[in-house]
Amino acid sequence: MPLDVLILRDPREAAKKCSLTPLRGTSGIQIVSYDSARRLSAGKRLFLSPEGELISERDRGLPLLLIDCAWRKVPALLKTIDGELLPRRLPPLATAYPRKSMIFEDPLEGLASVEALYAALALLGEVHPELLAAYHWREEFLRANPALPR
Repeated sequence: MPLDVLILRDPREAAKKCSLTPLRGTSGIQIVSYDSARRLSAGKRLFLSPEGELISERDRGLPLLLIDCAWRKVPALLKTIDGELLPRRLPPLATAYPRKSMIFEDPLEGLASVEALYAALALLGEVHPELLAAYHWREEFLRANPALPR
């Protein structure tokens, strides 16, 4: 199945540290820069959120929305999105991304954006190993999550 992924990204985050940067230009992945003065029409999409229902096979075939920003900024970015968003969470997975905030506590089950994207699609039956091809911590992520489809 072709990819249909919309990513709203905070442009204030460093692009060189962003795990999604290598995916720019990938067919089926649209990365849009957040602008508080602009509305983003998303249509009906699964929205990866720690507060959603567990993602499941019944969600197959629906396009996906990711918000790529610092956790504390998610509500502000979310307010600019129009559409029917279906919040879905991933099962507990281990990140391989070496993150550490000096100001805010990261969620225990927080993943790098590319990890979350790969995992969501894999759990929906769409395994796309090319999404992790340029991810520096690919092998560590896959090793730490052996139950993820490959």
